[in-house]
Amino acid sequence: MSQNLTVSIIGLGYVGLPLAVALARHFPTIGFDIAERRIAELKSGVDRTDEVASTTLRSSSLKLTHDDADIASSDVFIVTVPTPVDDNNEPDLGPVKSACDIVGKRMKKGAIVVFESTVYPGVTEDFCGPILEQHSGLTAGRDFFLGYSPERINPGDKEHTVDRITKVIAGQTPAVVDVLRRVYGAVNNGNLFVAKNIKTAEAAKVIENTQRDINIAFINEVTMIFQKMGLSANDVLDAAATKWNFLRFTPGLVGGHCIGVDPFYLAHRALELGHQPEIILAGRRINDGMGGYVASCIDARVPRRSRILVLGLTFKENVPDLRNSKVVDIITALQKMGHIVTVHDPLADPDEAKEHYGINMLKSLDGLAPADAIVGAVAHASYTLFTPQTFATLLKPQALLADVKAMWRNLTLPPAIQRWEL
Repeated sequence: MSQNLTVSIIGLGYVGLPLAVALARHFPTIGFDIAERRIAELKSGVDRTDEVASTTLRSSSLKLTHDDADIASSDVFIVTVPTPVDDNNEPDLGPVKSACDIVGKRMKKGAIVVFESTVYPGVTEDFCGPILEQHSGLTAGRDFFLGYSPERINPGDKEHTVDRITKVIAGQTPAVVDVLRRVYGAVNNGNLFVAKNIKTAEAAKVIENTQRDINIAFINEVTMIFQKMGLSANDVLDAAATKWNFLRFTPGLVGGHCIGVDPFYLAHRALELGHQPEIILAGRRINDGMGGYVASCIDARVPRRSRILVLGLTFKENVPDLRNSKVVDIITALQKMGHIVTVHDPLADPDEAKEHYGINMLKSLDGLAPADAIVGAVAHASYTLFTPQTFATLLKPQALLADVKAMWRNLTLPPAIQRWEL
């Protein structure tokens, strides 16, 4: 392979775009996405995921396109499309297949195709490889080559960026690994770990998020137990965390497109192999039930048909991403219980909230009639700055403040306002 590599990134979401911009500093790089609107926004310097600053986008040499003919000259293709689950929590490899369809029709002999999407072990070689072969007429491992380097981007995290983290890499041959060393090593100063093989790298990624899911599920379960004892899990965690080897995880909602999804990929493959993944699926059941649990705790503390203001809709703090938001579970459950729910989020796109969840978001908190309850569902920075006067304005006397994220634990509330937290 030539020294002057051309790299194409397939999928410009919160993973693909930062990687593409970083690679463009070292190689001729093409950023491809099937969404014309996304490409138009990026060309204008707007990244709706807030992962890349407008000034960085505008100054980058990255070539942006939605025309797959533009990627035909590439030596290395890096696929960074999402891997969601369907309504039955089964892996949906549709986006990966579509990416393989596109790349397979355009790649040339000698190309390397690397996947960053989180999958169960075997997908790269057993699922993607044959699709690429079908469209290209080439043979994997001889005419073109496969690689895997799991993404580790944490949305909204400005510390653990793609240029500062260890990248795991794996390839079909030692020569492929050498190329991946050049490509990824240029971005993060050679901070690489070479996995034994592609399946090992796939497995490493899927257990990273599954482990977090299980740990959070344990905390969520003991939180429910402590609630019956009149204890706050956050108070208990403060005490337990003083031990040097205690692993602190916090209770709450587990949504998004990683931790709340990836364990189902591992569970799916385990079941195919005849193994019942008891801990993995138990963790998923507990975490997926937290929205309903929180709603029931709130319902028990407010009058019938209360007016409830939910603050935050995105799946985590300080990001605009609404995918797989579990705040929706709280909202839906409260509505089914007969309460009148309004929703505010300073970062979420109102059109997306309406399209995906049927939620009409408030444009502002100004001028609202005082509510019977506030639910602090997402710890956006602007919410953490609320003062006692804020709650005196937004809440009725003797109303409820349900602090799901424990962001106001140390705030002195106006007299008579109830406080509840996990």
